[in-house]
Amino acid sequence: MSLIGFSAASPLDRHHDPLPKVTVPALGEMKRQGKPICALTAYDYATARLVDEAGIDLILVGDSLAMVVLGQENTLAITVDEMLHHTRAVRRAVRRALVVADMPFGSYHGAVGDAVSNAIRFVKEAGAEAVKIEGARVEMVRALTDAEVPVIGHLGLTPQSVHRMGGYRVQARTADAVLQLQADALALADAGAGAIVLEGIPREVAAAITAALPIPTIGIGAGPGCDGQILVFHDLVNLTFAPAAKFVRRYADAAALFRTAVERYREDVEHHAFPSDAESYHLPQSARGQFLATGQKEIANEEADSVVNADAREELNQG
Repeated sequence: MSLIGFSAASPLDRHHDPLPKVTVPALGEMKRQGKPICALTAYDYATARLVDEAGIDLILVGDSLAMVVLGQENTLAITVDEMLHHTRAVRRAVRRALVVADMPFGSYHGAVGDAVSNAIRFVKEAGAEAVKIEGARVEMVRALTDAEVPVIGHLGLTPQSVHRMGGYRVQARTADAVLQLQADALALADAGAGAIVLEGIPREVAAAITAALPIPTIGIGAGPGCDGQILVFHDLVNLTFAPAAKFVRRYADAAALFRTAVERYREDVEHHAFPSDAESYHLPQSARGQFLATGQKEIANEEADSVVNADAREELNQG
């Protein structure tokens, strides 16, 4: 275990002039002012803290952690308890950004009451400030809003519908599909959604929906006409070990950085170059001489015991 840890109190001192806390109503105000909303995913304390300190407005604890953190084939296997665990870790790190938790597959696909209970767990147990659900679940959004749980909608390419869609395919490519998507977005806004993620749709469609909605849109693979953008943190820094989607821009190569660091560490250990004397602890000078003298006597006794057992030593002494 590292002896160097994060201080629980240190986030309070991170900014000399902290920006106001981002809330769901604040996202609406950003849309009205024409200020772009910047969002990223995060799944643990360290990355969430870095993302928050960089001034990101919204942090999504996405169910994509099933794939990029836990190595699952898709997002469907992640559980409520796993999502709660990661949401708690993220919430501890964040001062300013709005923390949104993805409702995982199966947690809101049954009775409305069960979905509300699951959503309340994210707020009550994990500190989420909003939840995100996929699809045109208008009555679900209305029920969650009535239960005082802010909701972010998600339309277009919805990863939890991967089997129905036959893979991760661009959506709303026909006139009928576009009209349905527009109607769904307006219905979600009317039901109380605070914002809507638009994923994997033509930029023209996303721009039209954004212009028609009274609430913000946050795009991912939906072009530049949305009110904000979101990417997966691990895509941003090349930690996904998979070809990037068309809409992903990689801003750093953390995989190369980490791999080089680990290889250098292994080489130093193998060549006895780590740890050095400067990286080792030392006895105080006042105790060193006494310890070494005691240690030498103990070593001498151990060597004698290893060569001569008690009976042989007694016979030797008698002789």
